[in-house]
Amino acid sequence: MSRAGSCWRKLAAIAVVPALVLAGCGSSTPTPSSAATPTPAATTTPAPTPAAGLYVDAGADQGPISPLIFGSNMGPWLAVPFDLQTQVAAAGVKTLTFPGGNWGDEYNLMDYQVDQFINYCRLIGAEPRIVARLKGGTAQQAADLVKYANVTKGYNVKYWGIGNEADLYSLGALPNYTVAKYNEEWREWAQAMRAVDSKIVLVGPDVSQFVADANGSSYMQTRIDWLTSFLHVNGDIVDIVSIHRYPFPTDTTGQLPTKDQLRHNSQEWDEIIPALRKIIREQTNRDLPVAVTEVNSSWVANSGGEATMDSLYNAIWFGDVLGRMIKQDVLMVDQFALAGGYGIVGRDAPYPMYYVYMMYQRFGSERLRAASDDPLVQVYAARRADGTLTVMIVNLGSVPATKPLTIVAGGAAASAETWLFDKDHTAQQIGATGLGGTITVPRESMTLLVVAGN
Repeated sequence: MSRAGSCWRKLAAIAVVPALVLAGCGSSTPTPSSAATPTPAATTTPAPTPAAGLYVDAGADQGPISPLIFGSNMGPWLAVPFDLQTQVAAAGVKTLTFPGGNWGDEYNLMDYQVDQFINYCRLIGAEPRIVARLKGGTAQQAADLVKYANVTKGYNVKYWGIGNEADLYSLGALPNYTVAKYNEEWREWAQAMRAVDSKIVLVGPDVSQFVADANGSSYMQTRIDWLTSFLHVNGDIVDIVSIHRYPFPTDTTGQLPTKDQLRHNSQEWDEIIPALRKIIREQTNRDLPVAVTEVNSSWVANSGGEATMDSLYNAIWFGDVLGRMIKQDVLMVDQFALAGGYGIVGRDAPYPMYYVYMMYQRFGSERLRAASDDPLVQVYAARRADGTLTVMIVNLGSVPATKPLTIVAGGAAASAETWLFDKDHTAQQIGATGLGGTITVPRESMTLLVVAGN
């Protein structure tokens, strides 16, 4: 998301959208970094369901869940209201990208802004990612930014980006800007920054959109081609490959997404991440970690509807999106954005999406094999550090769902502590759920089972 100008990203494919505030449009926002150096991850393919309904194999460890997957974006125009600071700190946001959207390509970061950002990350326990200015900036300015943060101040910011959605520059003030120019500049900036601090981890190219199949869309094909060209030229020095994704609006009418559209949209991530990994291998002859440094349901500001960004259903959709990316072993996910119209919190209260973070905060840290035979009722499983099994069930459907629940190697527990997020519960504990048979989950909900003693 960006400020006013970031909407250029979609206006090439979609005509001017009437009656909507074009405030966000897929710009990049700072994403918090993780503590450990990223290592290449193998592609995961959704496993078939060995049993009818919901299936969890508590003995099938699939590897660690990156804490960076619970991130967001913030910036000078995305400040968290003072009265909501405590709630934001409680959400457990683990990474923050700064500055949000295309703001960083329109203005130079001041030293005091960097200081405030780092202090805020420390306050809420998030890992910082800073995006250096590309459009209107210089490689020397980018190097000076790294020097100030990591040498002068000793902040040791690990994760860095260069520019925001440069594939949209040609739609604005730089009509002749090409991917060849971008590849050249990105490399120049990267080398200058690394000359100051060789340990920084570079995240890019933060392309404005990415899909598994352009399906005849010249706009989407251009985004895929841009990413492919970047990897061909700079795949040797980029550390984490990043994309943005805003699935709606989908056409020139600019219509807001409906519940039904969101209901069937999250499944796209089962194809997007494998497609991204395939391009990485083809262009670099190696595997690289992947990141989604901006994601939300819409690239235009909207509110007050059944599936707008301030709605319960947008939150349930995002809960499933996160679950699918956890299953696909994505390293970093930065929702757009921490505050404001696209935010986790609004002006005076948390939006429903806030409670998705609260639910996943109680999830485990090691992925386990889980599968469902119903695309609208998904199951994700993990194990906490103390061995406790956790099972997240997301019901995207418009009616309650009753499903067989099979847990293999899950111990002898007869019931599970239960947490619920739906229209009546804001990530609240509701008691215990019996195990060993079927489970009923409310419509449009997230249910977390905590199975102790396994």
